[in-house]
Amino acid sequence: MSAFRVLLADDHPIFRFGLSSLLESHEGWEVCGEAADGRDTVEKCRQLKPDLLILDICMPELNGVDAARQILKHNPDQVILVLTAVDSEQVVRDCLAAGIRGWVFKSDAADDLMTAVEALQRHKTVFSSRVSDLILDGYKQHRTAPAAPNIPKLSPREREVLQLVSEGKSSKEIAVSLNMSLATAETHRSNILRKLDLHSIAELVLYAVRNGIIHVHCPPALPIPEMVAERKRPVVPAGYAAFRKPRNSPANLEPQGVN
Repeated sequence: MSAFRVLLADDHPIFRFGLSSLLESHEGWEVCGEAADGRDTVEKCRQLKPDLLILDICMPELNGVDAARQILKHNPDQVILVLTAVDSEQVVRDCLAAGIRGWVFKSDAADDLMTAVEALQRHKTVFSSRVSDLILDGYKQHRTAPAAPNIPKLSPREREVLQLVSEGKSSKEIAVSLNMSLATAETHRSNILRKLDLHSIAELVLYAVRNGIIHVHCPPALPIPEMVAERKRPVVPAGYAAFRKPRNSPANLEPQGVN
């Protein structure tokens, strides 16, 4: 029996390494390739034709939603499992509309992931219970919220340009990345701003974040400097007093016994 071949797409190499080790511990499964950005994912999916693509949403160059759209447009039978930390109801809806067959969160247990892969191997669909909660919550909000303004839709190419602009790419870099002329890249930038009625790159980035085209990773909170200094302050045992040593001494404080 031939191996069940899996392609991994995630921009964190350590995460891919751990995921690859987990999947290959299962008999009959093989990781046939890895990709670190959305554009490379599309190309490797075309070349390798994996039985399953495990795809993160937060991908540079081309986000997971747009990568999935391109892949499924070329090969509607490609099975894709989203494995991500993104919990946006709109992103879930976009993925379902694109043809995603499974969704697991990175915060779920490893057994949940393995169960999802097994289900997809048997040609079933599988979604984390949190996905249902997100869709239900979104439905409730849409029922009570006022109608959203009718914003023109961007074309797939415009969404690609928008992501690259939001990632700080220049028009020249965009032209090279998308194999287009510099003039075409500049025209796309202008058309996107005009379509969305935006007037600066900052507004463009904010639009991209709000609409799930790019995703912002929040770093862990750093300790407050005063707290760090407090932790580093030498602890003087009870019954001792601290006396300053001479300037040429290697230490500033020396515990002395108190009579």
